[in-house]
Formats: sequence, structure tokens, C-alpha cells
Amino acid sequence: MTTVLNNLNPSLVFKYFEEISQIPRGSYNEEQISNYLYNFAKNLNLEVIQDEHLNIIIKKPATAGYENCPGVILQGHMDMVCEKNKDVKHDFEKDPIKLKIVDDMIYADGTTLGADNGIAVAMSLAILASNDVSHPSLEVLITSNEESGMTGATGLDGGLLNGKYIINLDSEEEGYLLVSCAGGNRSYVTLPLTYKPIDENKEVLLIELKGLLGGHSGADIIKQRANSNVTMGRILNLLDVDYDLVEINGGSKNNAIPRECEAKIAIDKNQVDTLKNNISEIEKILKHEFKSTDSGLEIIVKEATADKVLNDDCKTKAILLLNLMPNGIQSMSMDIEGLVESSTNLGVVKTTEGKISFESAVRSSVATLRENINNKIKLLADSVGANFESTDGYPAWEYAKDSKLEQLCVDVYEKLTGKKPVITAIHAGLECGLLLDKMPGCEAISMGPDMFEVHTPNEHLSISSVKNVYEYLLEVLKAMN
Repeated sequence: MTTVLNNLNPSLVFKYFEEISQIPRGSYNEEQISNYLYNFAKNLNLEVIQDEHLNIIIKKPATAGYENCPGVILQGHMDMVCEKNKDVKHDFEKDPIKLKIVDDMIYADGTTLGADNGIAVAMSLAILASNDVSHPSLEVLITSNEESGMTGATGLDGGLLNGKYIINLDSEEEGYLLVSCAGGNRSYVTLPLTYKPIDENKEVLLIELKGLLGGHSGADIIKQRANSNVTMGRILNLLDVDYDLVEINGGSKNNAIPRECEAKIAIDKNQVDTLKNNISEIEKILKHEFKSTDSGLEIIVKEATADKVLNDDCKTKAILLLNLMPNGIQSMSMDIEGLVESSTNLGVVKTTEGKISFESAVRSSVATLRENINNKIKLLADSVGANFESTDGYPAWEYAKDSKLEQLCVDVYEKLTGKKPVITAIHAGLECGLLLDKMPGCEAISMGPDMFEVHTPNEHLSISSVKNVYEYLLEVLKAMN
């Protein structure tokens, strides 16, 4: 294996990060990485459990003097979001992530990096492999399929763990300690389709929307970036020419703000130039509106082929759903300044034979507000004769006052840096709520190094921040005596 990170510190952390970057580990493709973690533990003669969901629990006894301290659970997830630029040839089912260093940052080559949450795995393995780290009894919990519904954490048997303190390592900003997060679910709307023959006097064109930044559908929703699926719905609604709709496809993960979308249409051949002029004017409008968030937005019109089109009723319903589906910020918290309280992201629109599916990630720190968003989506689906389904629900992580773990982490941070950490909540989903439900009496906190543009091909990780957070984590463990 060619090493890219071998000269970085902390050396063990980056060694393991590079090793797991060679293993395909997208959601639902985790057997290989789970087996790697199992064998890692066996090679160190550590107790290890691999459950039916491919979750991994590795146990390491306390070091001398820490035998009577509360046990600690270090927690992260093994899967990653698999996104790539359209022109990049990469098979996430078998190809390793190609790493590169730019100044203080680690990037992948045109794909997601997998620092979310590979860096948590790497830090945990480095601690397990070290003989000079002081710590209470440790249980490293690496869950499966966090990114596509938290099904690993949902299926976990909490009775397999004995720790008192959960340190989740799935955060993305150094100096911030997370103490609460939103709950969420996936919603699916499926519109049945009927077709009609394509008029021989019509030309088929592909409208391609691209150049958007995208991002994490929870953490980045507050940045008000363009959603390619919603924006394509607006484009189709603004067209001044009569056209038939063939299909629409955009986004690949409902927990990532979609960056690209394509719609195939059929129009009279003598209207092609009018359409292109129309698209050009719409592009100017959108580029102006999103100049601060998505300056690279562009709309391209290409020739295409098709042998049938949607009937007029299906076309109308599809465009209605794209334009009226709840999307983006739905409410802001009145208790925590700057925190999104509830949101939804129309992450995937996909046309297959006989149907168009609309997949959204719905989040809220208030359960009833999340239910309200789902009810709105269902009402909209019912109004056009579409099917609605809600799945993969997970609870919010509610803030616990007077947490001993929080106070310890704050004290260590102040002693180490001379500054106070920021205690805050996050609109993204973490597994802490699920785990705390399974382990009554436990306390949890979340931390992590600086990461940027996660869930996008521009995802990058700060090398110096990894060092800082890892050293801080070691000091937190040491202070538990």
C-alpha cells in the first residue's frame, strides 16, 4: 500500500485512517470494514464482539490506578457517505479512497473523504493499540449504517456494554462540545406514472443543473445552499414553452444536499431556440439569487433520446411535488441562538419504470415538529395520489443538566488551552439519543476535529486539528482518575 500520511502526527491515528481508507465502507457495504475491526482486536488479544448488524465492540481493561473509575465508551461509526464528482471514475464498492495532502488538509481525489466518521475509528484504534495511554476500562463501539438510518445503533443490544460515559467522536468542529442533537427520519413519496407515445415532431432534450456546493443535510442546512432537486422543479415550472416531461433524476443520498439534477423533456423542434433562451434567462435569475452560496451554478441543455413521455397529469403532479415539497429550514430554536430546530432535505429524486420517488431526510429537536413535517409531506402526497412512507426514525438527544462528564471535559479543555469550550447542540443526527435510550444512567458528550464540506467530494480534514483533539481526548481519559 502506498502511504500518503506516514509522516503525519499523531502517527498511529493517521496510520489507521489510511488503512481504513483502503477499505470500501459505504452504508450497507460494511462487512469488510467490520471484519477488519474484528481482526484488529483479535490480533491485540482484546475482547471483541461482532453482532448480527456488523456493529463492533472492542473491550480493553483499565490501566493501573483506573480500575475503580466509571467505564468509558468511545463511539463512532464505520460507514461513510459515498459521493463523487460526475467526471470522476470511482467504484465505491471496491476502490480505495485516494488521499492527498494540501497544506494542513487531507482531501480525497474527487470523492468524499470518509473522515466522517473514519477519524473516530482511527483515534479509537490508536488508543486501543497504545500501551502508554492512561484510561478507565474502555469499550470502543463502532456502529454500522449510521449514515443511512442508524440501523446499527437501532439494532444494538445495550446490555453488551457496561460503560458509564459515552464519548461520541462524530463531531466536526474543534473546541465545541456537543450535548444535544436533533432526531430524524426518512420520508419517501412515490408517484405512480402513466405514459403516452412521444410526438414524432418533438425533440428530446436533457436539462442539466450542476455546479452546486451541496453539503450535509443537517449541519449545512443553515447555509441556505441551493437544493438541485427543488431548483430543477422551479426551472421546469418557469419554462415558457409547452413541453412533455420524460424523467427527472437528482441526488444520490437523502442526507446530503443534492448538487446535481437532470430533467429530460420533449418539445416541438421549432421551439428549441426559444427554450434555450428561456433557460439562459432562468440561469441568470438563479445565479443572482445564489451568488453568495452557489456561485458555480450552471444549466446546460443537451440533445437526448426517449421513446415515451409522461402523460399531462403525471407531469403536472411531478412538478407540483418538486415545487411544494417541504425543504430546507422549517423552524429555528428560540432557546439556542443560531440553532436550526427543524428542517427537511429533498435529497433524492429518481425516475424508474412506472414511478418517480422523492426521498427526504427530516430532522427536528422537537418530536412533534418532526411529526408535523411528515404530516405535511403525507398531505401533499395524498393530494396527488402518491404513496407516502416514513422509516428509519431515531430520537433526539436531549440535553442533560449537571452532567459530570460535561464538567470534566470542560475542566480539561480549560486546563489544556486556557479557553472555555463552546457547549452547544447540533442539528445533525448523532447516535447518542439511541444509545442513551438503551443504556439508562449513562452520560454522553460529542467532540471531534475540524472537518469541512462533509458529504461532498470537497470534504477535507484538518491535520493539526486531529492532533489537538486526539491529545485532548487522551487528557480527558487521564483525568477520569
